Amino acid sequence: MTDELDLEQMFAAARARRDTLPDALAARMLADAAQVQTDGRTNGAKTPVATRPGVWAQLRAGLGGWTGMSGLATACAAGVWIGLAPPDFLPDPVGLVYQQELEVDLIFGVDETGILTEDG
Repeated sequence: MTDELDLEQMFAAARARRDTLPDALAARMLADAAQVQTDGRTNGAKTPVATRPGVWAQLRAGLGGWTGMSGLATACAAGVWIGLAPPDFLPDPVGLVYQQELEVDLIFGVDETGILTEDG
């Protein structure tokens, strides 16, 4: 219990103590806040909007310029080519989806053409 009383006394002392901010620091903080508010009114633009690069220019720069974009376009074209005309050791995805014939044995060995041609 003495530890809790000591802790409460320390908290009370900390709440009673008021630290003051140095005047020079307060002035710098207020000047910085005024600068941020001024930049916020101009959307933070340091340069006029007309001279900033556009979205595509920023994307091109982010991908490594024209050399990076040409490598990306080549990889995309190769992926499409391999997907549509795969080599012999890869399965043909178009053939798997559209040209697959499926035979299902529904009546235990009786062919459906046999059923249709029987007189019954």
